[in-house]
Amino acid sequence: MSKPLYDTIGSGYARARVPDPRIAAHILAALGDARTILNVGAGAGSYEPTDRDVTAIEPSAVMLAQRPPEAAPALRAVAEALPFPDRSFDAAMAILTLHHWSDQRAGIAELRRVAPRTVVFTFDVDVLPWIATDYLPEMISQDKFIFPPIAEVAADLDADVEVVPIPHDCTDGFTGAYWARPEAYLDPAVRNGTSAIRTLDSDLVTSRMEQLRADLASGAWDERHGKLRERPELDLGYRLLVSR
Repeated sequence: MSKPLYDTIGSGYARARVPDPRIAAHILAALGDARTILNVGAGAGSYEPTDRDVTAIEPSAVMLAQRPPEAAPALRAVAEALPFPDRSFDAAMAILTLHHWSDQRAGIAELRRVAPRTVVFTFDVDVLPWIATDYLPEMISQDKFIFPPIAEVAADLDADVEVVPIPHDCTDGFTGAYWARPEAYLDPAVRNGTSAIRTLDSDLVTSRMEQLRADLASGAWDERHGKLRERPELDLGYRLLVSR
């Protein structure tokens, strides 16, 4: 196994990525009555149900070390080669992890092999938050985040696609989470919880965040996006794919 990305960028991740209960509700509903669940790319354990029999798979030792003592048992492995027989679980879940897999189709095939139900929380690359379009477009073209169109992912999973709107006060600090709270992106601790930002050149990010700071001070950001502050939620392209 090559060195996992999150062994390099994963320190402090759990502090910035607190599961949001509204997103959790979507995921739990999609899991339905599944009792045995495999969480693939499980990280620090976000969104794992606490009332089910969960097994976690995660390649990064840094992320595994951030799992709380009460979290589900976890193994070091990759999505593309799950160490379980066919149909070992009622459901397999993968939360904001597909874009990190070296071979997404192989990983998806493995999800479908080990469980009859798959629940995948991911994003549509054609819907971009303003932090990407206005300030850090470089995050979109990184080799680490090349990602197929959502329709292709859904077809490979044989899944229906559900829009998951992101609340204005989302607690899970993924890339688009602060769409209504632009000041948050000025905090390095917040940015460190976002892999798409943390993997960019640090000097570039610092420069662009100084531009954001200036735009907030001058009112330029609010002229472009100020109405977002009034919205309770927004479609930022995050999607829940649930197998048929």
